[in-house]
Amino acid sequence: MDHEMIITEQHGRVGVIKFNRPDKLNSLHAKMGAEARGQIEAWNVDRSIGAIVLTGEGRAFCAGADMGGWQRQIERREEGRGGEPAAPRPQPAREDSWTEMWQRSKPSVCAINGPAIGAGLTITLGADVRIASPQARLSMRFVRVGVMPELASTYLLSHIVGVSHALDLAMSGRIISGDEAGRIGLVNRLVEPDKLLDEAIALAGEYAFNPPASVRATKRQIWENLTSVDIRRVMREEIREFVAAQRRPHFKEAVTAFREKRDPDFHKVEG
Repeated sequence: MDHEMIITEQHGRVGVIKFNRPDKLNSLHAKMGAEARGQIEAWNVDRSIGAIVLTGEGRAFCAGADMGGWQRQIERREEGRGGEPAAPRPQPAREDSWTEMWQRSKPSVCAINGPAIGAGLTITLGADVRIASPQARLSMRFVRVGVMPELASTYLLSHIVGVSHALDLAMSGRIISGDEAGRIGLVNRLVEPDKLLDEAIALAGEYAFNPPASVRATKRQIWENLTSVDIRRVMREEIREFVAAQRRPHFKEAVTAFREKRDPDFHKVEG
């Protein structure tokens, strides 16, 4: 299968997907996301693949949202040409999010090789395992651009790192190092950059070695126990708040400040 924005490889029973917009630090793009999710779905029914690794080509994992797209949305709205706030990103054909897709996928490892910012981090939270290099930079950046987290990350993050760390990361929007991410449990292990992908493939290979039916049943049971809460309801509420935030002046100030390469002044605007 030909792809424009991802690279795929197969190493034994492990499939590797690399986001491939290195000149944009692999910032999110609808086509890139669709290609990656489509490949995961294809490998879910491919008996030669037992586990999946997701990483980024170049020096970033995924730098998050395309701020240029948000700027165009603001301009269209202010010019009366539509541009109403929308959900964070288009969903796949099944209308499942990354979080729901990870729940039914084969074992998954995210190898965070560089910046994983905002949605570039939340897309990893539903994966089974995250590993990172010490040089990685991770952030729940949403509050710094006047919006809020999505993909059920307001629920999943506290289960991964604990409530206090989750609140700290989400309310501050600060960028943390791979070392700190390892210390608080946001990533499962730290690996030097030149060994990161090999380690991810080896780890995924351990999962792929085991009986597929047992792996599926184990994963399904863990997720069923975790999601006795309605994950879809959580995501609906997140998106409702996300869209509401995009209508506030803080959002425009954040996007404008990013384009002007300055810190936003959230307290000079109302809302």
